[in-house]
Amino acid sequence: MTQQTQPIFIMAEGNTRTYGKDAQRNNIMAAKLVAETVRTTLGPKGMDKMLVDSIGDITVTNDGVTILNEMQIEHPTAKMIVEVAKTQEDQVGDGTTTAVILAGELLKNAERLLEQEIHPTVIVKGYRMAAAHAQKKLLEIADDLKKNDVVTLKKIATTAMAGKSAEASGEILGGLLIQAVNQVVEDDSSVDLDNIKIEKKVGGGIEESELIKGIVLDKERVLESMPKKVEKAKVALVNTALEVKSSETDAKIQITDPNQLQAFVEQEEKIIKEMCDKIIESGANVVFCQKGIDDIAQYYLAKAGIYAVRRVKKSDMEKLAKATGAKLVTKVDELSKDDLGNAGKVEAIKQGDDDMTYVTECKNPKAVTLFLRGGTQHVVDEVERAVKDALGDVVSALQVGKVVAGAGATEMELAKALREYATTLSGREQLAVQAFADAMEIVPRTLAENAGLDPIDMLTELKAKHDGNNKWAGIDVFKGKVVDAWKMGVIEPLKIKTQAVKSASEVAELILRIDDVIAGSGGSKEPQMPPGGGMGGMPGMM
Repeated sequence: MTQQTQPIFIMAEGNTRTYGKDAQRNNIMAAKLVAETVRTTLGPKGMDKMLVDSIGDITVTNDGVTILNEMQIEHPTAKMIVEVAKTQEDQVGDGTTTAVILAGELLKNAERLLEQEIHPTVIVKGYRMAAAHAQKKLLEIADDLKKNDVVTLKKIATTAMAGKSAEASGEILGGLLIQAVNQVVEDDSSVDLDNIKIEKKVGGGIEESELIKGIVLDKERVLESMPKKVEKAKVALVNTALEVKSSETDAKIQITDPNQLQAFVEQEEKIIKEMCDKIIESGANVVFCQKGIDDIAQYYLAKAGIYAVRRVKKSDMEKLAKATGAKLVTKVDELSKDDLGNAGKVEAIKQGDDDMTYVTECKNPKAVTLFLRGGTQHVVDEVERAVKDALGDVVSALQVGKVVAGAGATEMELAKALREYATTLSGREQLAVQAFADAMEIVPRTLAENAGLDPIDMLTELKAKHDGNNKWAGIDVFKGKVVDAWKMGVIEPLKIKTQAVKSASEVAELILRIDDVIAGSGGSKEPQMPPGGGMGGMPGMM
């Protein structure tokens, strides 16, 4: 009698498993597709993407991390590549596209080695060695940046904005950015970007953007009868409500006599008046309140000629404190003239249909506002993204104190150094290091392709220049020739390159080590019936 072999199920029904070369191939394909998506956006001649979400809102951008976030990618490996862009954005604020296409190219080159039967762990080891050597070389070739080198800082800002909507006004915006950073920079060269508030409004041209040495709030004064402008402002910052607080616990008040009601109302009014009197006594003529201001309080403040704004965001209150020197006060009873800040002028200004409050002419403010303008909402949104990238670059350059040339020059110099390094190795890792060196060339090749130039001609000429010890030879995408990128003013912070190499190599190594992908069905957790309908080896019931 033949014994039937019962199939053994170790995974829930509906789960899928891909392993071996199929898993590696699928993962590499997903990474390459993500890289191809953003590749056309690189450089001054990069194109934009239009992203339309489920409710029809449109985003037009060539910012790598914005594109990848809006795409709502589902593939698990592709999500890992998106994480590279997010890390780059968090750490530097720019260079997201570079990091993603470098990761994609590292995996593409690894695929060729896998087809030659080179083991993934050998490739991973080679990539790790190459990444470490690349980091060492980057430190060697980088030039020092002085904190007060405004010319170089401005070049860094304009380089970051190249290829974006803000490019045409790059000189103007670059100057504003440097002023903003110089205003808030600390003695140790650190900059808290939260101290640079970005306010944007549709209307006017990008060139009409301005730096306000103070804070602009998208808020209006609470009463029209309040003064429209206050000179030599004494600013009080109150982060409690100027109204009678409701009880923390449920309470019930029974009133049996109309006089009791009147006394109750009068008592409330008295409490509010005392609050207002305390503010008036302190000498404040401008009040910013984080919470609500009662109608009665509004009346008393307006009567005293005080400019008041309510429901100011906590982050804006903190910026106001840094700009004016005022202290945040929680108890109005304890407000004194020592808690007040100073501003040369506080005024209500109408921008389009919106009333805004300008707090300006602050003495040595440690928080400022970049007020951006643009013809349409999409333009002003893209200008904001460009400005944030540029700010991230300038701050990174100041923190690390080292800069390199852009235009593909740094990547070509790294490729050259890695090829020389590969010749010193004897094992199969040599092939992985060479593959890493080839991957570095994806940046200049993409710059050439996006500018409509012949990538082979450009790379050949670049190699010749770098072999002749011209370390900053890069591509001028406008003239279509190889030039000295440093002299051309294409300068980037070293941190963009170190972070891109680090993130791209680490994610490539992680993906290459995966040889098995087990995906859950996401369905019911109930035990699944084996095929045939019976239960665990019992014949099916009729």
